[in-house]
Amino acid sequence: MSESANAAPESAPVESQARHVVYCGVCTLPPEYCEFGGTVKKCEEWLKTNHPDMHARIYSEEALAATLSTLSVDAQKRAERDSLKKQAKAEAAEAREQEKKMSAKVLIKRVERSKRKYVTAVSGLEAHGLELKKVAKELGKKFATGSSVTKVPSGGEEIVVQGDLSDEIYDWITGTYGDIPEDNIDCIEDKKKKGSGAGGPA
Repeated sequence: MSESANAAPESAPVESQARHVVYCGVCTLPPEYCEFGGTVKKCEEWLKTNHPDMHARIYSEEALAATLSTLSVDAQKRAERDSLKKQAKAEAAEAREQEKKMSAKVLIKRVERSKRKYVTAVSGLEAHGLELKKVAKELGKKFATGSSVTKVPSGGEEIVVQGDLSDEIYDWITGTYGDIPEDNIDCIEDKKKKGSGAGGPA
Protein backbone atom coordinates (compact mmCIF):
# COMPACT_ATOMS: atom_id res chain seq x y z
CA MET A 1 0.00 0.00 0.00
CA SER A 2 2.75 2.36 1.00
CA GLU A 3 4.74 1.36 -2.10
CA SER A 4 1.89 2.29 -4.47
CA ALA A 5 1.40 5.55 -2.59
CA ASN A 6 5.08 6.38 -3.04
CA ALA A 7 5.00 5.48 -6.77
CA ALA A 8 2.30 8.02 -7.68
CA PRO A 9 4.33 11.18 -7.03
CA GLU A 10 7.17 9.84 -9.21
CA SER A 11 4.92 9.49 -12.29
CA ALA A 12 3.12 12.82 -11.74
CA PRO A 13 5.90 15.11 -13.06
CA VAL A 14 6.15 13.05 -16.25
CA GLU A 15 2.46 13.65 -17.00
CA SER A 16 2.69 17.41 -16.31
CA GLN A 17 5.65 18.00 -18.66
CA ALA A 18 4.63 19.83 -21.83
CA ARG A 19 6.60 19.57 -25.05
CA HIS A 20 7.90 22.95 -26.16
CA VAL A 21 7.93 23.24 -29.95
CA VAL A 22 10.10 25.89 -31.57
CA TYR A 23 8.83 27.44 -34.81
CA CYS A 24 11.12 29.28 -37.22
CA GLY A 25 10.70 33.06 -37.17
CA VAL A 26 11.24 33.20 -40.94
CA CYS A 27 9.22 30.38 -42.55
CA THR A 28 7.14 29.44 -39.43
CA LEU A 29 7.95 25.72 -39.82
CA PRO A 30 9.74 23.75 -37.09
CA PRO A 31 13.50 24.24 -37.73
CA GLU A 32 13.91 20.58 -38.69
CA TYR A 33 11.69 21.24 -41.73
CA CYS A 34 13.12 24.62 -42.88
CA GLU A 35 14.94 22.82 -45.69
CA PHE A 36 11.58 22.29 -47.44
CA GLY A 37 10.98 26.05 -47.71
CA GLY A 38 12.71 28.50 -50.01
CA THR A 39 14.44 30.52 -47.28
CA VAL A 40 16.90 28.00 -45.83
CA LYS A 41 19.74 30.51 -45.54
CA LYS A 42 17.64 33.06 -43.67
CA CYS A 43 16.12 30.31 -41.52
CA GLU A 44 19.57 29.08 -40.54
CA GLU A 45 20.69 32.61 -39.62
CA TRP A 46 17.55 33.13 -37.52
CA LEU A 47 18.06 29.80 -35.72
CA LYS A 48 21.73 30.55 -35.06
CA THR A 49 20.82 33.89 -33.47
CA ASN A 50 17.78 32.75 -31.47
CA HIS A 51 18.50 29.08 -30.68
CA PRO A 52 22.24 28.41 -31.03
CA ASP A 53 21.99 25.02 -29.31
CA MET A 54 19.35 23.80 -31.79
CA HIS A 55 21.33 25.31 -34.69
CA ALA A 56 24.41 23.35 -33.62
CA ARG A 57 22.36 20.16 -33.45
CA ILE A 58 20.71 20.56 -36.89
CA TYR A 59 23.44 22.28 -38.91
CA SER A 60 26.60 20.79 -37.45
CA GLU A 61 28.88 18.98 -39.90
CA GLU A 62 28.15 15.69 -38.14
CA ALA A 63 24.37 16.16 -38.46
CA LEU A 64 24.58 17.11 -42.14
CA ALA A 65 26.93 14.20 -42.87
CA ALA A 66 24.60 11.79 -41.08
CA THR A 67 21.63 13.04 -43.13
CA LEU A 68 23.51 12.73 -46.41
CA SER A 69 24.80 9.28 -45.56
CA THR A 70 21.24 7.94 -45.49
CA LEU A 71 20.62 9.09 -49.08
CA SER A 72 21.77 7.40 -52.24
CA VAL A 73 24.23 9.25 -54.50
CA ASP A 74 21.42 10.15 -56.93
CA ALA A 75 19.18 11.32 -54.09
CA GLN A 76 22.01 13.45 -52.68
CA LYS A 77 22.51 15.12 -56.07
CA ARG A 78 18.76 15.73 -56.42
CA ALA A 79 18.57 17.17 -52.91
CA GLU A 80 21.51 19.47 -53.64
CA ARG A 81 19.99 20.63 -56.94
CA ASP A 82 16.60 21.24 -55.32
CA SER A 83 18.20 23.18 -52.50
CA LEU A 84 20.16 25.37 -54.94
CA LYS A 85 17.03 25.98 -57.04
CA LYS A 86 14.99 27.00 -54.00
CA GLN A 87 17.77 29.24 -52.76
CA ALA A 88 18.19 30.90 -56.17
CA LYS A 89 14.42 31.42 -56.41
CA ALA A 90 14.27 32.95 -52.93
CA GLU A 91 17.25 35.22 -53.66
CA ALA A 92 15.69 36.36 -56.96
CA ALA A 93 12.40 37.16 -55.21
CA GLU A 94 14.27 39.06 -52.50
CA ALA A 95 16.25 41.00 -55.13
CA ARG A 96 13.01 41.94 -56.95
CA GLU A 97 11.45 43.07 -53.68
CA GLN A 98 14.54 45.11 -52.82
CA GLU A 99 14.58 46.69 -56.28
CA LYS A 100 10.90 47.57 -55.92
CA LYS A 101 11.57 49.20 -52.56
CA MET A 102 14.57 51.14 -53.86
CA SER A 103 12.49 52.65 -56.67
CA ALA A 104 9.29 53.28 -54.67
CA LYS A 105 8.63 56.96 -54.04
CA VAL A 106 7.39 58.41 -50.75
CA LEU A 107 5.46 61.64 -51.24
CA ILE A 108 5.03 64.20 -48.46
CA LYS A 109 2.44 66.68 -49.65
CA ARG A 110 1.38 69.91 -47.94
CA VAL A 111 -2.29 70.48 -48.71
CA GLU A 112 -4.10 73.76 -48.08
CA ARG A 113 -7.61 72.98 -46.87
CA SER A 114 -8.75 76.53 -46.07
CA LYS A 115 -7.18 79.89 -45.30
CA ARG A 116 -4.01 79.16 -43.30
CA LYS A 117 -5.24 75.64 -42.53
CA TYR A 118 -3.03 72.84 -43.75
CA VAL A 119 -2.73 69.09 -43.57
CA THR A 120 0.26 66.98 -44.58
CA ALA A 121 -0.43 63.85 -46.63
CA VAL A 122 2.14 61.04 -46.73
CA SER A 123 1.88 58.29 -49.35
CA GLY A 124 4.07 55.43 -50.60
CA LEU A 125 5.25 54.06 -47.23
CA GLU A 126 3.47 50.71 -47.72
CA ALA A 127 5.80 49.95 -50.67
CA HIS A 128 8.65 49.94 -48.15
CA GLY A 129 6.94 47.33 -45.99
CA LEU A 130 5.53 49.74 -43.41
CA GLU A 131 2.11 49.39 -41.81
CA LEU A 132 0.28 52.68 -42.40
CA LYS A 133 -1.93 52.56 -39.28
CA LYS A 134 1.11 52.00 -37.07
CA VAL A 135 3.06 54.85 -38.71
CA ALA A 136 0.01 57.16 -38.47
CA LYS A 137 -0.20 56.45 -34.74
CA GLU A 138 3.53 57.15 -34.32
CA LEU A 139 3.21 60.44 -36.23
CA GLY A 140 0.24 61.51 -34.13
CA LYS A 141 2.20 60.87 -30.92
CA LYS A 142 5.40 62.44 -32.22
CA PHE A 143 3.78 65.72 -33.30
CA ALA A 144 0.86 65.73 -30.82
CA THR A 145 -1.72 66.12 -33.57
CA GLY A 146 -4.43 64.25 -35.42
CA SER A 147 -3.17 61.57 -37.80
CA SER A 148 -5.19 58.98 -39.70
CA VAL A 149 -5.13 56.66 -42.72
CA THR A 150 -7.51 57.65 -45.52
CA LYS A 151 -8.32 56.24 -48.94
CA VAL A 152 -7.30 58.19 -52.06
CA PRO A 153 -9.28 58.38 -55.33
CA SER A 154 -6.68 56.23 -57.13
CA GLY A 155 -7.54 53.33 -54.84
CA GLY A 156 -4.58 53.38 -52.45
CA GLU A 157 -4.22 54.85 -48.98
CA GLU A 158 -2.27 57.71 -47.44
CA ILE A 159 -1.61 59.12 -44.00
CA VAL A 160 -3.14 62.54 -43.34
CA VAL A 161 -1.55 64.54 -40.50
CA GLN A 162 -3.16 67.74 -39.23
CA GLY A 163 -0.89 70.77 -39.66
CA ASP A 164 1.90 72.02 -41.92
CA LEU A 165 4.56 69.45 -40.99
CA SER A 166 6.22 68.55 -44.30
CA ASP A 167 9.80 69.31 -43.22
CA GLU A 168 9.36 67.76 -39.78
CA ILE A 169 7.87 64.56 -41.22
CA TYR A 170 10.66 64.36 -43.82
CA ASP A 171 13.27 64.56 -41.05
CA TRP A 172 11.38 62.03 -38.93
CA ILE A 173 11.06 59.47 -41.76
CA THR A 174 14.73 59.73 -42.77
CA GLY A 175 15.77 59.43 -39.12
CA THR A 176 13.40 56.62 -38.17
CA TYR A 177 13.42 54.52 -41.35
CA GLY A 178 17.00 54.75 -42.61
CA ASP A 179 16.47 51.96 -45.15
CA ILE A 180 14.29 54.30 -47.25
CA PRO A 181 16.69 56.21 -49.55
CA GLU A 182 16.42 59.98 -49.07
CA ASP A 183 16.34 60.40 -52.85
CA ASN A 184 13.05 58.48 -52.84
CA ILE A 185 11.34 60.98 -50.54
CA ASP A 186 9.81 64.04 -52.22
CA CYS A 187 8.13 67.03 -50.59
CA ILE A 188 5.50 68.69 -52.77
CA GLU A 189 2.86 71.35 -52.23
CA ASP A 190 -0.77 71.25 -53.24
CA LYS A 191 -1.77 74.88 -52.78
CA LYS A 192 -5.03 76.44 -53.86
CA LYS A 193 -4.28 79.05 -56.50
CA LYS A 194 -6.17 82.33 -56.13
CA GLY A 195 -5.11 83.91 -59.44
CA SER A 196 -1.82 85.67 -60.09
CA GLY A 197 -1.60 89.40 -59.82
CA ALA A 198 -0.40 91.57 -62.70
CA GLY A 199 2.60 93.79 -62.63
CA GLY A 200 5.22 91.12 -61.96
CA PRO A 201 8.78 91.35 -63.29
CA ALA A 202 9.00 91.23 -67.06
